[in-house]
Amino acid sequence: MFTNFRPTKIITLLGVIGVALSVAAPVHAATKLRLGHVFAINSPVDQASQDFAKLVKERTKGDIEITVFPNSQIGGDESLARDLARGSLDFAFINPGSLSGLDPLLDIHYLPYIVTNFDEADKIFYNPKGVLQTTLRETMAKHRMHPLSFFELEFRAVTNSKRAVEKPADLTGLKLRVPGSAGIRDFFIAAGAQAVAMPFPELFTALQQGTVDGQDNGASITYNSRLFEAQKYMTETNHVYAMGTVAASQRTWAKLSDEQKKIIQDSADEVTSNEIAVNRKAHATYMEKIAEGGVQITKLSPEAMLEFRKVADGVWSKLEPIYGKDRVEALRAEVKALKK
Repeated sequence: MFTNFRPTKIITLLGVIGVALSVAAPVHAATKLRLGHVFAINSPVDQASQDFAKLVKERTKGDIEITVFPNSQIGGDESLARDLARGSLDFAFINPGSLSGLDPLLDIHYLPYIVTNFDEADKIFYNPKGVLQTTLRETMAKHRMHPLSFFELEFRAVTNSKRAVEKPADLTGLKLRVPGSAGIRDFFIAAGAQAVAMPFPELFTALQQGTVDGQDNGASITYNSRLFEAQKYMTETNHVYAMGTVAASQRTWAKLSDEQKKIIQDSADEVTSNEIAVNRKAHATYMEKIAEGGVQITKLSPEAMLEFRKVADGVWSKLEPIYGKDRVEALRAEVKALKK
């Protein structure tokens, strides 16, 4: 029965199988990383995050795979930032203006009326050596986050369900949700509104239920997050230009090779540059769709805009103890230089 049994044949066969398996097995598994953000699916920021993940995978030849968790699926901005600091999250497209709970310096760029148009924003907000980026980079680094690049959120507007806002006095008594920003909060308080700090993921429900009357995001977020569905009025106050940051966890960053770091940095720079262009082209479309949704749009006259800016004048001085007098004066000098 066992006359044909040959141990050497089995050993040879096992050797062949072992060689085959070693050839078929990958040399190394891909590094799988996670990225979170609060922005709506298919919004310009979400598209940028998806493009970022795609470019990194392509350019590392599959060595790094990034899974994107959009639309607050794994938390709001502050939660994402804390996870970056801990190293439990690898990347985030994050709004530093919502992180004043971690450090008050992270919302310095939310001082009201730093700029009033995109040309000024490009020169002040996207200047790597300017006060704003320098402050944000240094402060985020202290909290174990590594800023890669900056992208556009938009000029913020005011929406509400009570009345059209055409002058500062129209804000009196309105309960407005604000991010955790001293600049935005103090601006609305100075105008007579009730500023209610609230995480972004809770905002839509709060608007629906009347917990707050309104909010101050711009056209992109107001449309893509469907906030306009619970609002009747929108005013393009342009009181704050909002800028976001692509950030990595310092723990994750330290584990990467120099080649991987360069690929990730270059990819972040590319997608943020594209996002800014896409976001600006989309603004008019968003405003049209918000109006089609039944929201009354108000555009401020130059005279009305001047009234709002007068309200903001005192906020800068008031917040010098938070941001530092020298830092605020340096920012004033940058802004003043634009006028020359």
